[in-house]
Amino acid sequence: MRPRIYTKKGDDGTTGLLFGGRVRKDSWRIELNGVVDEAQAAIGLARAETAPGTEANQRLTTLARDLYVLMAEVATAPANRRKLQAGSTLVTADMVAALEVGIDDLLARFDMPSDFTVPGENRVAAALDLARTIVRRAERIAVAEPVEGSFVVAYLNRLSDLLWAMARWQEGPEHTLSKG
Repeated sequence: MRPRIYTKKGDDGTTGLLFGGRVRKDSWRIELNGVVDEAQAAIGLARAETAPGTEANQRLTTLARDLYVLMAEVATAPANRRKLQAGSTLVTADMVAALEVGIDDLLARFDMPSDFTVPGENRVAAALDLARTIVRRAERIAVAEPVEGSFVVAYLNRLSDLLWAMARWQEGPEHTLSKG
C-alpha cells in the first residue's frame, strides 16, 4: 500500500511540531514556516529559470536546502531546542556568515544601481525579487517572537540582501531604475 500524505490529524486546526507537540495552525511558528515555504517556492521558480549546474542554479539550490534547516528550527518547541543539530535542524552563525560571503562576492561583480530598481528585467531577477519580498515578510514575523540564541532573524535578514544582490547580478549591467 502506498503511503498517504494526509493524516487527518490537522483537521482540528492544529499541526505537529518537530520532536513532538502540537500547535494551532495560526500560531506564529506555522505562519512563519508558511511564509518561508512561499519564499522557497519563489527561489525554486528562479532556479527553474537557470540552467542546471550553473553558479546561479547551485546557489539557489543551497538556499532552498538551508530554508529546510530554518523551518525545522522554527517548527521546534522551546523545550525541544536542545535536540536541534547545528546546520541540520538549527541555523548557525556560519550559515549567516556564508550568506555574507555570497553577498560580498556578488556585489564585487557589478556597479551598484544609483537608485531603486524596477523589478522584471528578466524572469530570474523577477523571481528573485519576489523571493526577497517574501523573505522580508518572514523576517517581520520572526522578529515579533524572538528566540534567544537563534540565528533565524539574522539569516532571513542576510538572505533578503543576498536575493537582492542575486537579482541585480542576474540582470546584468543594465538596471531599470525607479527614476528614469
